Amino acid sequence: MANSPLEGVRVVEWAVWQNGPAAGYMLGDLGAEVIKIEHPRESDPARGVATLSGADAFLPGRRSTPFENANRSKKSITLDLQTEKGREVVHRLVEKSDIFFTNYRPFVARKLKLDYPDLVQVNPRLIYAYNTGFGLKGEDSELRAFDQLAQARTGLMWAAGDRDFEQPVTVQGALMDQIGATMLAFALVTALLVRERQGISQCLDVSLYGSSLHLQALNLNATVWQGRPIPRHSRDRCRNPLDNHYKCADGQWLRFAESQSDRFWPEFANALAAEGLAGDPRFNTNEGRRQNFAELIPLLDRIFAGKPRDEWLRIFKQKGCQFARGPVLKAEEVVNDPQALVNDYIVEYDHPTMGRVKTVGLPMHFDKTPARIQNAPPEFGQHTEEVLLDVAGYSWEEIARMRAEGVL
Repeated sequence: MANSPLEGVRVVEWAVWQNGPAAGYMLGDLGAEVIKIEHPRESDPARGVATLSGADAFLPGRRSTPFENANRSKKSITLDLQTEKGREVVHRLVEKSDIFFTNYRPFVARKLKLDYPDLVQVNPRLIYAYNTGFGLKGEDSELRAFDQLAQARTGLMWAAGDRDFEQPVTVQGALMDQIGATMLAFALVTALLVRERQGISQCLDVSLYGSSLHLQALNLNATVWQGRPIPRHSRDRCRNPLDNHYKCADGQWLRFAESQSDRFWPEFANALAAEGLAGDPRFNTNEGRRQNFAELIPLLDRIFAGKPRDEWLRIFKQKGCQFARGPVLKAEEVVNDPQALVNDYIVEYDHPTMGRVKTVGLPMHFDKTPARIQNAPPEFGQHTEEVLLDVAGYSWEEIARMRAEGVL
């Protein structure tokens, strides 16, 4: 098999939950050796998450969905970093690694002497990254941060939902954690490129808050440039029928996403085969549709309610329609979407307790150096002896002593 993009790169991850660890699995899928450090008696708290929004989160073997999601393609070792010997092990790993990153708050890293100034003395070529909540500066820099707070503070809760629903909306699924982890992985790979070209070791900061602002750049830039955010969507008051969603006969929904209403209206109206719709003078111009939206939306609702969603999609395909449209899928439909499967956006791998299982893959393809899942999320401390022997160079006797002392 061809080499992976990051083959030969070693990463030490000292991070918990999702924002941070998810960056580790991305680097691991790309071929890096990712060594995850967990406390020998407490572990990553994500291992113990029993429920998600009140629903059971445990998988076969008492594995937790959040931990499984963020920790594939890694090795797990246990270390008590509050002990001098535990920190000595970190130093020996860092000596032979390219990257060290953490999402513990900076004062914790400073207290344990595991921050950048300490570790760059061990390895002058080290790339170090803080994955912070709110950045390294400012009065809130040491606050704890989670996905929901990022959604709240960056405006997403007022961007999601319907305009007529006057409450903020939380989007489920750790969306902000995932973008934070993605930006961290991007920053680390960029730093690797800089080091290879310029020989520079450096310290990075990628925050959950900053990444979440980045995710909403268009809405926030509209706010500062125009003095107002992009309004929340309202399907009942939508002035462009080709940028709306409609409920079909089977209770499923269709979404249209065309800003060029005049360009595609004749094709759209003809495809619906509604008598008189294409030639109705109230609707044959963009301005007319905007002015008469209160009559048009109920009319379209009745038309779409006449056929199931998939029949409408077949009609549009048979007629060669070019306007942008697609089904509004539920999660259980998404993971079986042929388009996701054929592009390996949803992939399969062998899991120790669930067997052959689907999972979300990396949304990128390399034709010469493919990425792939290296292994299932590790058992707690599964690779401790392997890493200490093969990477850090400890003997079995030294490992046994450290285990007896509670360091491992």
